[in-house]
Amino acid sequence: MSFVILDLEWNGSYSSVLHRFVNEIIEFGAVKTDSELNIIDTFSVLIKPQIGKKLCSKVKELTKITNEELFERGIPFLDAVNRFTDFSADSVLMTWGTSDIHALIENYSYFTGDARLPFLKKYCNLQAYCEGCLDLHKPSCQLGLSSCAELLGIDFSQEEQHRAFADAELSLECLKILTQVENNKPLDGYIMSVDDGFYDRMTFKTHFITDLKSSEIDKKQMKFNCNLCGRQAKRTTEWKLHNKTFSAEFLCKRCKHSFIGRISFKKKFNEVVVKKKIVEKRKNPQNSENDSAENNS
Repeated sequence: MSFVILDLEWNGSYSSVLHRFVNEIIEFGAVKTDSELNIIDTFSVLIKPQIGKKLCSKVKELTKITNEELFERGIPFLDAVNRFTDFSADSVLMTWGTSDIHALIENYSYFTGDARLPFLKKYCNLQAYCEGCLDLHKPSCQLGLSSCAELLGIDFSQEEQHRAFADAELSLECLKILTQVENNKPLDGYIMSVDDGFYDRMTFKTHFITDLKSSEIDKKQMKFNCNLCGRQAKRTTEWKLHNKTFSAEFLCKRCKHSFIGRISFKKKFNEVVVKKKIVEKRKNPQNSENDSAENNS
């Protein structure tokens, strides 16, 4: 079995066809290894932009890539895909997180109308593997490549990062160390076959549920306990939607504490993530002044 660790750089390009921005890929960088993770081949190409004409300032600052380089040395995206398909053959494709896969699908779909990538047969999310090995499981705070390398004591140049080939090499260094740790998680458990279900997951658009009548909302989640005494409070107002979050006022009958409960429902591919928060009600300044006047009289 061979592995290909791929990293991409892309630019936010506005598409006049789609009337929205596209993460247009501007660089491929990859290392190919044997089953023992020894490098047996490398791949690095710049992509000539076809959607946008200029790199945004942040991309130029991070990557040090110039517009002149892309148009002088870059090749069309589909040419790069054809070369990469020959390069990767039947290897397991690896990327740090799934954002590169999303960008590949987006770009390939844009130019061909087909979301199925010709070189993607088996896939491994290296970020998920490294998080598993390091026992780091925080969906809201995923492990970055540089942070992982620092945790593992790998020396690397910050100036060389944010270039596709350098990041691919650094990903490999992290992988080598973690696969050599005794009793660590087996890599095989993180390798998946690419089928229709895989593409359904990758192309699913995460969104907030804003209809309280949705069958995907668990109404039991909309109950709130008093943050002072812990008893279930009674909702005293209708739910209102603002910035994709529902809010309503609640009153605890035991301690007479009144507060605002806020809740949001984020729909992911196979779950609904619920976030709840209690906010103290603001006192009306006019009432406070009246209270003070009555207390002083």
